[in-house]
Amino acid sequence: MKSSEIKAMKDEGLKSKDLSLREEIFNLKMQNKAGTAENPLKIRTLKRDLARVKTEMSARANAPAAEGKGE
Repeated sequence: MKSSEIKAMKDEGLKSKDLSLREEIFNLKMQNKAGTAENPLKIRTLKRDLARVKTEMSARANAPAAEGKGE
C-alpha cells in the first residue's frame, strides 16, 4: 500500500485498516509458528503498512494542535 493511498483515506477508513492489518499480522504470526505460512515475509510488508497508517493517524491528530499554536 502506498502512502498516497493512505493519505486519501478518511479517518474511519484508517481505523478499520489499522484493525485489519493487526488481525492479519496476528494470523500470519500464528501460521508462521505452526509452520503453515505460505509467505512468512509478508509480515514485514504488513508491519510497514501498519506503520504508515499509524503515522498518518498521528499526523492528523496533531495537525489541529499545530495550527492553533501559530496564532
